[in-house]
Amino acid sequence: MITKREMGWDFDNTYVGLPKELYSKTNPNPVSEPELVILNKHLAESLGLNVKGLLEDGIEVFAGNKIPEGAEPIAQAYAGHQFGHFTMLGDGRAVLLGEQITPNGGRFDIQLKGAGRTPFSRGGDGRAAIGPMLREYIISEAMHGLRIPTTRSLAVVTTGEPIYRETVLPGAILTRVASSHIRVGTFQYITGLGKTDELRRLADYTIKRHYPEIKDEEQRYLALLREVVKKQAALIAKWQIVGFIHGVMNTDNMAISGETIDYGPCAFMDTYDPKTVFSSIDTGGRYAYGNQPYIGGWNLARFAESLLPLLHDNEEQALQLAQDEISKYNGIYRVNWLNGMRAKLGLFDQEEEDTRLIEELLEWMEQNKKDYTNTFVALTFDKLDSLANCSTDSLNNWQQKWKERQNRQKKTDGEIKELMLASNPAVIPRNHQVEEALVAAAEEDYSVMGKLLEVLKDPFAHSQDQVEYAKPPEPTNKPYRTFCGT
Repeated sequence: MITKREMGWDFDNTYVGLPKELYSKTNPNPVSEPELVILNKHLAESLGLNVKGLLEDGIEVFAGNKIPEGAEPIAQAYAGHQFGHFTMLGDGRAVLLGEQITPNGGRFDIQLKGAGRTPFSRGGDGRAAIGPMLREYIISEAMHGLRIPTTRSLAVVTTGEPIYRETVLPGAILTRVASSHIRVGTFQYITGLGKTDELRRLADYTIKRHYPEIKDEEQRYLALLREVVKKQAALIAKWQIVGFIHGVMNTDNMAISGETIDYGPCAFMDTYDPKTVFSSIDTGGRYAYGNQPYIGGWNLARFAESLLPLLHDNEEQALQLAQDEISKYNGIYRVNWLNGMRAKLGLFDQEEEDTRLIEELLEWMEQNKKDYTNTFVALTFDKLDSLANCSTDSLNNWQQKWKERQNRQKKTDGEIKELMLASNPAVIPRNHQVEEALVAAAEEDYSVMGKLLEVLKDPFAHSQDQVEYAKPPEPTNKPYRTFCGT
């Protein structure tokens, strides 16, 4: 048993007070020769953890070999519409140690991903390879730097044991930090069992943990739906604004907290194209970049369906209440997206023609196969000539309209540029650079990843150190593909 004094763990375990159908008490499976690959020291400190203690003895916790004092490990049950098909699921390779209470009273789940078999493993080995775990570390921390709500990565350890997939790979475990791991699929699971009282307990718990401001509302379950709709609309708008493609937007990968969760076959778009798909398993393009806003609404409709027994005793009235809330999603998403895109163009106020102005730029980028991130950086620094073959009549006409639109604001050039600098990242985790880091890591060279993480820490710095990392990949006829990593 690892004591609180040694490492600063301060666990609570409120989730185990929920109905037993929602979890199974499960210890992580110990590993033979764990080694620490990376520790997120800043995150550890914010959680109230002792970095020195973690570096000395924390590896045994991160590997699942020792349970911290106060932890009650569980595997969570949930369901999910996976590529549209409903399945009863659960943590097949993850163990929730408990909820860390931070010095300022915050509450965060501490989960070991790749910690071995659980009752929900469905025949799998419950393990993970080092590549997908480091990918999640890199991308989740990059998302944090981009100011997008996300789960975080505290540590990655290798296990000293082989993982058998298409090839033999080094095993690894990721320690994930989240506001919670309650998902749309968590609600679908308990509703699927037909247990209304248990559903109500889950909903009340979720409100208390994430939306306490609505706990006294007369229709608090309807208010819960309303708040989750707002959170998800804002989150997906942020994804679109930076060109992030989640890759596997199943309902079990939509967190009720409004955080981005599960960085499996995710990636960032280089050349702007709404049809962009990276995931090797998304053969139909269901989760393509341009489809993400619509899938967000579809997933929320499934959440609304799970809440129907709580919304009204009359089924028709419950359905109408749910539909009324879901119908607001598109408008809320659109407002968030438009405001974010306006900021990228240095626009502080709103005009009716802004939508067309934005769409014209995106159409030009798509037609001319321009890099999404670098186009906005070029606009920020008034250096569109830095983009190859960009001098066209359509772009010149667009630029004139854009400048006229900026000039109608009562803002100085300095204020406009400051807004654009804060809204357009200089760097994103480019796919080819992530792959370079993962290839090097497979050979136990973690320096490439370390440099990439340092550059991604403040993507809005626009520093000289970021110039090399802003370069898009060399042209290729071979499409980039990502893999789920399970």
